[in-house]
Amino acid sequence: MTGAPALELEALTRTFGDRAVVEDLSFRVEPGAVFGFLGPNGAGKTTTLRMILGLMAPSSGRMTVLGASDGRRVRDRIGFLPEERGLHPRMTPLQAAAFLGGLKGVAPATARRKARTMLDQLGLGHAANTQIRRLSKGMAQQAALVCTLIHDPELIILDEPFSGLDPTHQQGLEALILERSGNGATIVFSTHVMSHAERLCDRILLLAGGRKVFDGTVQEARSRAPGRLVLEGGLEVSDIQGLPGVVGVNAAGPAANEGDRRLEVELAPGAEAHETLSAVFRAGLAVRRFESREPGLHEAFLLLTGAGQRLPEVAGA
Repeated sequence: MTGAPALELEALTRTFGDRAVVEDLSFRVEPGAVFGFLGPNGAGKTTTLRMILGLMAPSSGRMTVLGASDGRRVRDRIGFLPEERGLHPRMTPLQAAAFLGGLKGVAPATARRKARTMLDQLGLGHAANTQIRRLSKGMAQQAALVCTLIHDPELIILDEPFSGLDPTHQQGLEALILERSGNGATIVFSTHVMSHAERLCDRILLLAGGRKVFDGTVQEARSRAPGRLVLEGGLEVSDIQGLPGVVGVNAAGPAANEGDRRLEVELAPGAEAHETLSAVFRAGLAVRRFESREPGLHEAFLLLTGAGQRLPEVAGA
């Protein structure tokens, strides 16, 4: 792509003593993109975000943030939602928005009006005048998000923004992210839950042990993981082994019809399921039912980082 990126890191490294928490990290984020910064807890995501914001100096490497070499120089153009929220507990969401908006040059009346609109969008209009301390964790988190966005930042950085939200509020946050991106803002959010990235991101970066293991689109990541076919019929494992794209065949539980077998066929990364299925039919095998299962981002992450970096699956995510 041409033009200046909204964010670019080159060989960024951060060490604590003799331990590298982030090592030789390079990537770029184009203006207006939704960029997912993904990895398990402890992968180095928060440390990287703090370096981008200028809250922590890198040990080596360089970066540009909205054209500046230090995020502190453009902080009024950035909105940051940390994982640990910090609104004053005795303020209401509207009061907090007016106060924090004022620090960014937004008139109090304008901040309150914009905050009420966003709270309504998130389904929290009824809590606009309730003290933060009386809100649930998820509601307080969304109030903090409203304050993060009150000055219409060009670059929005969200650290684990979905943590603590129920499925309904997760959907509201996803809609708000897409709306801001559609209006030209650049979104960078960190998460260890793959489903949000699959729905939202133009590009993703997978981080494990402080190092980049993948940088590209969701579909490109999925193509690194094996797809699967589930076949039912009068089949033997030996019938399927050796067909194009097949790297493994396993029993997959009982079949719908008595006397049939249900087999799960693992395909090579990048292999097309329809090509393997065509070979099955050309071989004249007695297949009654079949199902193609495309690999998800979770499977791709496990492959790219190793099984030891298994991520939690979150209900309702």
